[in-house]
Amino acid sequence: MSYDNACKYLAERFPGDFIRWLLGIEATRIRVLKTELDVEPIRADSVSFLRVANRILHLEFETDAYSQPPIPFRMLDYSVRLKRKYRRDIEQFVIFLQQSSNEIVFTTEYQDRTTTHRYGVIRLWEQDPAIFLDNPGLLPLAVLARSDDPESLLEQVAQRVDRIEDSEQQQGIATCTSILAGLRLNNDIISQFFREDIMRQSVVYQRILQEGKQEGKQEGKKEEALFIVLRQLRYVCGELPEIIGNRIEGLSTQQLEDLAEDLFEFSELADLEAWLGYPRE
Repeated sequence: MSYDNACKYLAERFPGDFIRWLLGIEATRIRVLKTELDVEPIRADSVSFLRVANRILHLEFETDAYSQPPIPFRMLDYSVRLKRKYRRDIEQFVIFLQQSSNEIVFTTEYQDRTTTHRYGVIRLWEQDPAIFLDNPGLLPLAVLARSDDPESLLEQVAQRVDRIEDSEQQQGIATCTSILAGLRLNNDIISQFFREDIMRQSVVYQRILQEGKQEGKQEGKKEEALFIVLRQLRYVCGELPEIIGNRIEGLSTQQLEDLAEDLFEFSELADLEAWLGYPRE
């Protein structure tokens, strides 16, 4: 998840650039909020919360339109949680990094019979790169913006990175640029403008690498717990309906471990449905 960690780094290291871009205001007092709420966090690619004045800016960066739970529901859920915790207006944006025709990247609201919740969606491949070129914190996103010649755009971004005077900032932005460029261009082209050996020495690269390792460990632990739970459930309940299987796959590692303990009391599928909140009528 190096793409996700790069975006998270940019949003939290350069929050003013993102607030200026998305909210159209200049802010001098910005607080980066922790990304875990009191209740169970929702699985997402990259989540950042920025508090400015009487608002909270909630950003999600996505490389894939598919998620469990689906992105529209997740935005509703996070909005309610943030509103309850901080009692401020919530501004939400999902920023899709990689071009897709999936309907989710064109969806800007969650809707069911009783509820409608709206949020902003930005498809980077439709954005004018000029928006990002004059803002250091947004500069790495420019490589994914609208262009008929992505290689020339990467060269233009590299030239802007070279002009950054602060060496630590320059190295961090260069690292994030080279990582995000990997969503669009091959490594041979990227290495013409950003030397990998220099990138690997940067503090940002090491941080992203470490976070990626930690997330990898967590994902591995979850996959192991999911495998065990599904095997046990099929033994107790038989073949699971697709909606139930999807719901289980969306559980956190801790929830899967709780389910593994409780399922020994199940005798039929109805017990599992009740545990998940889907009781039979």
